[in-house]
Amino acid sequence: MRKIHIDEEEWAARKLRLSTMQIVALGFMGIILAGGLLLWLPFSNRQPISFLDALFTAVTCVCVTGLVTVVPATQFTLIGKGIMLVLIQIGGLGVIACTSAFFLLLGKKISFRGRQMISQSYGLDTMSGMVKFIIRVLKGTFTVEAIGAVFYSIRFVQDYGVVKGIGYGIFHSVSAFCNAGVDLLGSNSLIGYAGSPLINFTTILLIIISGLGFPVWYDILGNIKKAVRERGTRPLKWLFTRLELQSKVVLVMTGFLILFGTVLFFLLEYSNPATMGGFSVPKKLMASLFQSVTTRTAGFAAVSQSALRPGSRLLGCLLMFIGGSPAGTAGGIKTTTAAMLVLTVISVLRGRKDTECFNRKIDETVVRSGITISLVTFFFWMSGVTVLTILEPGQDFLNLMYEVTSAMATVGLTADLTPSLCRASHVVLMILMYIGRIGPMTMALVFAGRADRTTHFRSLPEERIMIG
Repeated sequence: MRKIHIDEEEWAARKLRLSTMQIVALGFMGIILAGGLLLWLPFSNRQPISFLDALFTAVTCVCVTGLVTVVPATQFTLIGKGIMLVLIQIGGLGVIACTSAFFLLLGKKISFRGRQMISQSYGLDTMSGMVKFIIRVLKGTFTVEAIGAVFYSIRFVQDYGVVKGIGYGIFHSVSAFCNAGVDLLGSNSLIGYAGSPLINFTTILLIIISGLGFPVWYDILGNIKKAVRERGTRPLKWLFTRLELQSKVVLVMTGFLILFGTVLFFLLEYSNPATMGGFSVPKKLMASLFQSVTTRTAGFAAVSQSALRPGSRLLGCLLMFIGGSPAGTAGGIKTTTAAMLVLTVISVLRGRKDTECFNRKIDETVVRSGITISLVTFFFWMSGVTVLTILEPGQDFLNLMYEVTSAMATVGLTADLTPSLCRASHVVLMILMYIGRIGPMTMALVFAGRADRTTHFRSLPEERIMIG
């Protein structure tokens, strides 16, 4: 006989989660439409622009991607570039955080429901200290962006003068931190600065720091503060071992993927004259590190992406698909999801019942969610590749896959293909960028609607099937 177990608190949380997802989805949609309209108006443009191009630019800014159909440096006026900057900042922080910040600036209190939405949108397990958390996120974001702007300005002031150089420093710092990859330097991104350690490492650090996720930031900072207070009494290894499990997984996966990508890009592109073949060895290492980091979700380019060898583009698709870490500005399925999938495979191969990590058991619901996120993302990605292959029969398949992966993972790297695609393909890319920013799982749940109360909590007889 079927048994039905109903937990009122869990059911209420589920209803709230769905409504939060719908609010996030609609919020991003509203900002995109408003941004597209503003970027379409004459005061934002130096020359006429179609509404679709303006909308595409708004999507790429709000979804912090970086793919463009026009060159922002020559298309938009100072007002237009300012609108882009605001859209990137909102897209990076998220609708919930920006709305909460607005209420805080007005001196309004954030309601209990608002606190619940903050908790849900950042994937936190508690609702205590939500206001403090948002304030810390805002302070941390603006502090890091300000420091990045100073380092960028040191070089840009030399090239563009004081006012324009500082303006470019601020814009590119926000764009790099929010993992947007949108630049004002022309059609070649940062290729002109491929030999500049200052520009390269400033960009790399901004991308990595923001890609870790806000909860990891404060876990690390809290652990460092404890180490300082208790210096001499705490073993040095506690700086890592006393971190939360999520922080450990994020740091290990981030370090591994950066090193993995750097080594492979270095080997694959070492002798490629169209990318880094003519560089010195140190410059090749720097370019390889930059390429490894930027493919994880940023979208800035220090070498021509269309000139990459097929193996490098395929590697780039893999890194883009994984992306950065949760509760930050990164896209992709996230480092924690990828780690969980690998750990689950290892556990099965070793005959273990549970997915284990750092002597901890990962909750079964997390494993199921991770598998679902991966498969739903793969479905949207494959659908995008299929549609673009049909719409663009004359284009190279690997280049199309690179473009779709870049849009889906909100990266923004392009094999110089996006501007030349047909309008229908541009619409497909916009949809993929939007899905990638709000999350494929969120999109699926928004359209799935609310689950039936009884079926969600039912318990059925167990039976086995053959697999493999």
